[in-house]
Amino acid sequence: MEIITKKRMMLFSGTIHPALGAEIAENLGIPVSRSELRRFASGEIYFRAEESVRGADVFVVQSHYEPVNEALMEQLIMIDAMKRASAKRINAVIPYYGYSRQDHKALSREPISAKLVADLLSTAGADRVISVDLHSGQIQGYFDFPFDHLTALPILSAYFKDELGLYGDNLVVVAPDAGRIKTSEKLREQLHADLAFLYKRRSRKEAHKIEEMAVVGEVQGRPCVIVDDMIDTAATISKGAQVLADPTFVGATHGLFSGKARQLLEEAPIEQVVVTNTVPIPEERTFAKLKVLSIAPLIANGLRAVFEDSSVSEIFGGDNQV
Repeated sequence: MEIITKKRMMLFSGTIHPALGAEIAENLGIPVSRSELRRFASGEIYFRAEESVRGADVFVVQSHYEPVNEALMEQLIMIDAMKRASAKRINAVIPYYGYSRQDHKALSREPISAKLVADLLSTAGADRVISVDLHSGQIQGYFDFPFDHLTALPILSAYFKDELGLYGDNLVVVAPDAGRIKTSEKLREQLHADLAFLYKRRSRKEAHKIEEMAVVGEVQGRPCVIVDDMIDTAATISKGAQVLADPTFVGATHGLFSGKARQLLEEAPIEQVVVTNTVPIPEERTFAKLKVLSIAPLIANGLRAVFEDSSVSEIFGGDNQV
């Protein structure tokens, strides 16, 4: 007996950012698969796929955003359900990877939480992870199966080319720290701009506290673009803008905007803050300077490449390597 099977793609979305899941599915030309996802009275999570996933290539979309522990547990339960329902391949799609900044030990007796998240995903039954602009590229090495790293750089680059083209060669791309120089260099090449970076010395004892900030490079009287992987409390961005020339623009993949971030960005000498929708941005965290670009078409292209077993890196011309 000979049976010819067809590949089948299915996409399930968690509750943290269903709008993004729906937009990715629309770009892929498929519906979001039906499921029941709710909480018991005790707060425990219940999930059941309402369609058969047997033999399917399943993509489980969930950003690890507020409440991050709920988001992570929800995705783990969904993956476990897919594994027990005989899905052929389970792909964890994580637009924003939680705990990514806890990727090493800075002090004794600290955890490496990013590695713990990787272990949890592996144990739950994921066969592959797809994520966007990791805080640290070494997180890919925490997995013993394929990890596809996507980058929002083409989206940010295209936007700034259109908006800032009038500045020509006078533009300067600024890395917010030494760790972002490689990404900033790629954006600099695409914008045909110069490069500078901010030197910052963080407190080893107090999270998010910056003890010293200075700029390295020629920025006087020149428009600047600060590019980063995320904006959380906005302490780095707001202080960096104060030592740079006017006008200053900011681009980042993940707009977390925690704490007083909105206030700091509104008060800082910044013309515009550009982020993507890897995480939902509630109305109370939006502000006049904010521009949100959709990451859905880019993620959809990555998922399509994974499903078709074609190259993901070719989509980005190799710029997704960190």
